[in-house]
Amino acid sequence: SYDRGATVAGVVGVGRLITGMDRGLQGMCINERRHLIVPPHLGYGSIGVAGLIPPDATLYFDVVMLDIWNKNDKLQITTLSKPERCNRTVENSDFVRYHYNGTLLDGTPFDSSYSKGSTYDTYVGSGWLIKGMDQGLLGMCAGEKRSIIIPPFLAYGEKGYGTVIPPQASLVFSVLLVDFHNPKDGVFLEHLEVPASCKRRAVTGDFVRYHYNGTLMDGTLFDSSYSRNQTYNTYIGKGYIIPGMDQGLQGVCMGEQRRVVIPPHLAYGENGAGKQKIPGSAVLIFDVHVIDFHNPEDPVEIETVFRPEDCNVTTRNRDFVRYHYNCSLLDGTQLFSSHDYEKPQEVTLGANKVIEGLNSGLLDMCAGERRVLIIPPHLGHGESGARGVPGSAVLRFEVELISMEEGVPEGYLFIWHGEPPTNLYEQMDLNKDGSIPPEEFSTFIKSQAAEGKGRLMPSSDPEKVIADMFQNQDRNQDGKITPDELKLKSDEDQEKIHEEL
Repeated sequence: SYDRGATVAGVVGVGRLITGMDRGLQGMCINERRHLIVPPHLGYGSIGVAGLIPPDATLYFDVVMLDIWNKNDKLQITTLSKPERCNRTVENSDFVRYHYNGTLLDGTPFDSSYSKGSTYDTYVGSGWLIKGMDQGLLGMCAGEKRSIIIPPFLAYGEKGYGTVIPPQASLVFSVLLVDFHNPKDGVFLEHLEVPASCKRRAVTGDFVRYHYNGTLMDGTLFDSSYSRNQTYNTYIGKGYIIPGMDQGLQGVCMGEQRRVVIPPHLAYGENGAGKQKIPGSAVLIFDVHVIDFHNPEDPVEIETVFRPEDCNVTTRNRDFVRYHYNCSLLDGTQLFSSHDYEKPQEVTLGANKVIEGLNSGLLDMCAGERRVLIIPPHLGHGESGARGVPGSAVLRFEVELISMEEGVPEGYLFIWHGEPPTNLYEQMDLNKDGSIPPEEFSTFIKSQAAEGKGRLMPSSDPEKVIADMFQNQDRNQDGKITPDELKLKSDEDQEKIHEEL
């Protein structure tokens, strides 16, 4: 047979072989080698074979068993390894991606997907595979390894396949199922951790910040936001991300962790992505941790934790307030705290000294009141963030109003509670020498405030406010105020209006 370059195939025990060969082959194993000595009466007898085997010849055979099968054989499936978790198994019409090594029964390799550097991708039960493989893949889990022995009548039969698979050959496939899906599949969600309190769930149009690990079904990591040390930030439901993730993030809570399993027709399809990091037709698994989300229309969310019963005066814009605060992200990451400093935070409301959301959250508060403020980024530090604050971050402030002082209108440093004195300059010129130095100006303003006739712009440094007032009135900056220099702020404003008209 070696001279002919082809194996010999035959059925044992049905009279198609000489009796000696029939008996000599029985009981042999694959790759077993036997020496058979067949006497003439169990060979070709007294007749022989014309021109080849003389009469009454004893025959010597050196036999190697390469393959055995029976027409009643079925597939032989051996599970080599199987994942502990197997939520779903292969069914007919599923699309599978698998690696394989193909050998003959004697171990001779004929094909391997590994040598091609890519999985074999096909539908199951649609006639695209040999019958034995179609059947052998059924019931497999993603990540499972099987050995599948296929008799020739469920493989390539009497014809074989090219020069690599002989006729009547049994085939052995070592299969690793990488992943599978069905064209009818949608997104599969697994809720890993959901906060006990979930006041709001994400909807189309929300802007979401989340961390993720992206893997293939065999566990191969293809991307991770953690490796970049920053969240992935995007709108959902607007087509900015793959359709499967767009769907998978719908309904999440802040702080929720969920697994999103996305079939390829809702991911990167047949072409894959990322320079082969994501193969064609790959199922993707995203383990997602939602940090926060907001809608561009969101206002500041205010929760009053404590409010004093005797609350008659509340804060307004231009008031000077002192308050304590703790600022954190919604995942609990602490950012800033006024308790890290010697005294409370001080600010004039409405003076653009704090972010808009915090300013809004401090309005209409009583001294002693405590609030929790949830501030969306468009009322916080925006897309760019700030030092220590990530871009597009929703902020959580715990604030306590310590004290408040009534403010003055914008542009004013001092206002009168009633009509100002008609002889203002004369009263301010304490020594009646015809000019007002800084000392006289300061003494007069302080006395008016102490008597309740007017009030300074509230500040942690009243002396500086008075010094600024003096500098505004000392038009020629000679260190004193003369009668023609002294003007009320209201009169100056009217002059400006007149000039504009």
